[in-house]
Amino acid sequence: MPPRYTEEFKIEAVKQVTEHNYPVEETAIRLGVHPDSLRTWIKRYQTPQSINEYAHTQSNNAEIRRLRAELKRVTEERDILKKAATYFARSQG
Repeated sequence: MPPRYTEEFKIEAVKQVTEHNYPVEETAIRLGVHPDSLRTWIKRYQTPQSINEYAHTQSNNAEIRRLRAELKRVTEERDILKKAATYFARSQG
């Protein structure tokens, strides 16, 4: 099975070719990837818009994880308060 590379790795590899004008073959050998893989990544990420979209997606994913964790905490607090209210209502009644 071929190795899996992170999106960050791919974007940085593309930047070496597109922004620093390093040759594709040389960059691929230096990074230990197949030149065809690097060419595929260049087609996918060569526009700054693609890189910005990836960064925006990563930012959104982080925000979603944070909000899910907060929702879980608030839901647990709510459940505890419901149980406490039920307990005190029974003990007074």
